[in-house]
Amino acid sequence: MRTLWVAVHRWLGLGTAAFLFIAGLTGAVISWDHELDGALNPGLYEARTVGAAKPTLALAQALERDRPNLQVTWVPIALEPGEAVLFGVEAKPDPVTGKARPLDYNQVAVDPATGEVQGQRFWGQPSLSRENLLPFLYKLHYSLTLPFVNGVDIGVWLMGIVGIAWTIDCLVALWISFPKAAAWRKSFAFRWREGGYRLTFDLHRSGGVWLWGLLLVVAVTSVSMNLGPQVTRPIVGLFSQLSPDPFSTRQARAFDEPATPAVPRERVVEIARAEAQRRGWDAPPGGVFYSPMYDVYGVGFYEVGDDHGDGGLGNPWLYFDGSTGAPVGALTPGRGTAGDIFMQAQFPLHSGRILDVPGRVLVSLLGLAVAGLSATGVIIWARKRRSRVRRRRPVPGPGPATGVAMARESVG
Repeated sequence: MRTLWVAVHRWLGLGTAAFLFIAGLTGAVISWDHELDGALNPGLYEARTVGAAKPTLALAQALERDRPNLQVTWVPIALEPGEAVLFGVEAKPDPVTGKARPLDYNQVAVDPATGEVQGQRFWGQPSLSRENLLPFLYKLHYSLTLPFVNGVDIGVWLMGIVGIAWTIDCLVALWISFPKAAAWRKSFAFRWREGGYRLTFDLHRSGGVWLWGLLLVVAVTSVSMNLGPQVTRPIVGLFSQLSPDPFSTRQARAFDEPATPAVPRERVVEIARAEAQRRGWDAPPGGVFYSPMYDVYGVGFYEVGDDHGDGGLGNPWLYFDGSTGAPVGALTPGRGTAGDIFMQAQFPLHSGRILDVPGRVLVSLLGLAVAGLSATGVIIWARKRRSRVRRRRPVPGPGPATGVAMARESVG
């Protein structure tokens, strides 16, 4: 039985090694994506002029008037002093055909004092340029930047399947790391002085044992990040009731046939503010998004500077139908069924933001460890494979000259 599980670990590890190596290295970097992106691209994050900032909702309206081929899909409502307004945008469908022509950008930076556009880019575009580096690494992390095929994000699905294989492999690896109860200490030891192959083996086995709990958490949450509606929610729903989620209960629209809201975002923010007061939430509306694929608004509540939801389970959100403005869901961190709270914890756990800065440091180090475990696993396999190949080679028989010499020696 152990031979079987060793083989399972070997082939699951080899099948996922390259993907986890990439995910580990990129994960170590994107734990700090906002800070690094801001440092690399001040033109997108820092306002060019000094002056009183105009309401961002009004700036979004102005941008849509100036560029009728787009609709603003993300608006930060409150800004820090000196911060530019970075809008998310998508193509707007033609009123006659209902079709939308793709834009060559999906983010627009606007000066909050003047309303002038000071930069734009396509977030996630495969590029190592300064402007696109961090978004590219972020998208590479969860989808390898692979294209959509027939409306399916094959990169997201692929990395989700890798996450499933990784989760299974974590369980198998723990089982085979303790072959004998009497020798359990070896599975935690590192032969630093011996170096070479033995140390490489210990870095892979013992390193994986020491980090096993953290690796399992990251593996499980990676499945939730990519295949939440398809895999995680159905499984969790078997054990705990889940509150309705507007994105898992609605049918996604085609990319070239996006919806446009019938209710303006300003009205939705007013409705959301009143609902938040009724619920006793103290934080003001911090941002509002619109999903053209699902015709859903989302309004997040947080103070200025807390938009990334560091610490705990993140920020609360309210969701509304884009056609009617009716409530269609809510996310209240720490509230709901056990299943709701489990789902709320997936991104904070995966990103380390549940522990704020220390958690992000931990995830960065863990990303490097994942890359190292993947590399050492391949090295161990290659070493063992060379040994097996050598053992299978036939030993060459003696040549003619050697045979004559051996005959003479036996006679004489």
